[in-house]
Amino acid sequence: MLFIPSYFAPIIQYVSILKNEKIVFEVEDNYQKQTYRNRCNIYGANGKLTLNIPIIHNGKQKTKDVKIDYKNSWHKQHLKSLESAYYSSPFFEFYIDDLRNLYEEKTLYLLDFNLKCHNFVMDSLQENIQFSKTKTYEIDTEIIDCRNFVIAKKEPNYKLKKYTQVFDNKHGFISNLSILDLLFMEGANSENYLKKYL
Repeated sequence: MLFIPSYFAPIIQYVSILKNEKIVFEVEDNYQKQTYRNRCNIYGANGKLTLNIPIIHNGKQKTKDVKIDYKNSWHKQHLKSLESAYYSSPFFEFYIDDLRNLYEEKTLYLLDFNLKCHNFVMDSLQENIQFSKTKTYEIDTEIIDCRNFVIAKKEPNYKLKKYTQVFDNKHGFISNLSILDLLFMEGANSENYLKKYL
């Protein structure tokens, strides 16, 4: 299956990733706005909260060449948002130190940061699914194309099973948030949740 590396991708992407022994990441595509390349959705006190990674715009460019803009300390803001949203979650203490280290590294390129996010998730799920990278961009591929999971605008309503969320007593269940929401709430059981769909 072919995926685009995303910023702590939505749960549906990891449902699909866990169906494979090996996956391929698209790294030769052109950068597009309003995608999960540089945004993720978490569950904040007021409902769905979108976290955006600011990038340095250089006109049309490949995603792998996109640099992250640190001038407004977005990484500190995102970490505070995660701490505020998930401090009372069952597995907050289990993951937060590794997440702090990830955000404090100040990775230069968006693609590299997204791959670090992916590796964090796979380690957290205790999965060892190998990935390779594309060498050229192809519109039509011979492998199953899951690149559309990166589209954040007008996302389909994926029918994912409910699990307890920190603020669901206020706003109800919000489906297909960032994989971080599932990890903070379900911990080691996240793998079982994802594999229900296999």
